[in-house]
Amino acid sequence: MAARLSLTSSPSSVTAANTRLDSPPITTSRLSFSSPLRSSPIISQSHYPFIHRNKSVIRLARGNYSSTVSSPKCFASNIDQLKSAREDIKQLLESTFCHPILVRLGWHDAGTFNKNIEEWPQRGGANGSLRFEIEQKHAANAGLVNAVKLLQPIKDKYPGVTYADLFQLASATAVEEAGGPKIPMKYGRVDASGPEQCPEEGRLPDAGPPSPAAHLRDVFYRMGLNDKEIVALSGAHTLGRSRPERSGWGKPETKYTKDGPGAPGGQSWTAQWLKFDNSYFKDIKERRDADLLVLPTDAVLFEDPAFKVYAEKYAEDQKAFFEDYAEAHAKLSNGGAKFDPPEGFSLDAPRGPVPEKFSAAKYSSGKRELSDAMKEKIRAEYQAVGGSPDKPLQSNYFLNIMIVIAVLAILTSLLGN
Repeated sequence: MAARLSLTSSPSSVTAANTRLDSPPITTSRLSFSSPLRSSPIISQSHYPFIHRNKSVIRLARGNYSSTVSSPKCFASNIDQLKSAREDIKQLLESTFCHPILVRLGWHDAGTFNKNIEEWPQRGGANGSLRFEIEQKHAANAGLVNAVKLLQPIKDKYPGVTYADLFQLASATAVEEAGGPKIPMKYGRVDASGPEQCPEEGRLPDAGPPSPAAHLRDVFYRMGLNDKEIVALSGAHTLGRSRPERSGWGKPETKYTKDGPGAPGGQSWTAQWLKFDNSYFKDIKERRDADLLVLPTDAVLFEDPAFKVYAEKYAEDQKAFFEDYAEAHAKLSNGGAKFDPPEGFSLDAPRGPVPEKFSAAKYSSGKRELSDAMKEKIRAEYQAVGGSPDKPLQSNYFLNIMIVIAVLAILTSLLGN
């Protein structure tokens, strides 16, 4: 059990959303999600690293988001509340340095996905089930109760956001705020409704299995991920640290962890364990520093021929690592989830150009205004080919119409003379 991989090491008692990483450790220290993610000041222990439609008016339980928020009918989560929640998460990260544990929370909620099971929520995946005590007590999830507690005030403040979306939003935001890549996330995940819908224990990876490469493939292939994605996700261990008293792995303290932030102690994979970069691959490859942690599932990335191709690439090219990590993180986050709307939605989707209102007068030429009859004729032709006041045509339809009218006018004039 102690061998589970997890982003670990986090501050200890979480009393409120402003718990600082400089307070006692949060709870666990397992390495989780088989490989990615490591322990953070607020991270805890192991492993990787639903439904309600919003009503037109939502009464908020607490917080200063305003007592009553006008909200249009929307999907599983309210997009405006999600955007506001993201800003609150950024403030939480600044005050608590809880990046690793939030990454781990998102991973562990999503990492139970089994692509061989069709039914939802039995197939697992990001469905918010980690909010239930029964799943929090899984060995791989030790300490993640603290991550849920950190986010609960934000959930209370924005009731129009599902737990499933909140956990994934927090995970992606933590990576980005630590200096990592922008994750192409989509939202609209539906929540599991009760603890009876939690997945069985044992779907998350271990840190020190007898055959590390085979174990990683067994776990991640089950989620529909490939060798490149396994290695890319492992790079998230650039964040966090492991505590031997919680996970069974790592040193009690190193020169990189003795002063925190947060409760001192534990062993990190990288020297700057709150910075998201490609240091993990460089340090694992070189193994020159005894104060940096190398687990069996880390070492195998440079031992297995198929894994090594990507590990070597990421050690040399941070841009390539960021690109592949961002895609793999999003894929992990989406696997098994049920979306409403089915295609999900983005918080950063660019808004299209505002359609131009129809105005036939705008297409008049010469000194004389078009007659009302001609305007109506143009309008009818415009709508006949798919145009409408809110749907401008792709081609310059009116220019063609005006050319035809001009030609007809010239011909009429000539015939009249």
